[in-house]
Amino acid sequence: MAKVKLAVKRHKRKKKILKQAKGFWGDRSKQYQQARRTLVRAWVFSYRDRKVRKRNFRQLWIARINAACRNAGISYNRFMEGLKKAKIELNRKVLAELTIKDPQGFNKLMEISKG
Repeated sequence: MAKVKLAVKRHKRKKKILKQAKGFWGDRSKQYQQARRTLVRAWVFSYRDRKVRKRNFRQLWIARINAACRNAGISYNRFMEGLKKAKIELNRKVLAELTIKDPQGFNKLMEISKG
């Protein structure tokens, strides 16, 4: 049986890893083992933070809606409860945009949720 030589395949694999590690600090972008370790760690962080980003945006939207509600003299949970009872299904992202870009429209929603 012929001997299998891995030089080309191994070189391609290492080049691929080093290309992905481009921009890392110091030897982490030049040495294969350092680059591989750092990349695995970076992938773990990016996987985790894709979920964290969603949490952070939801927190931001709720904070914006809450601030607008407090200005109108109503709490956030009463406002959301009023919208549910009025069968208005707008997500928090849209409501937060309304507070910034269309305050009059948000005030109409506020009146509907109070009533």
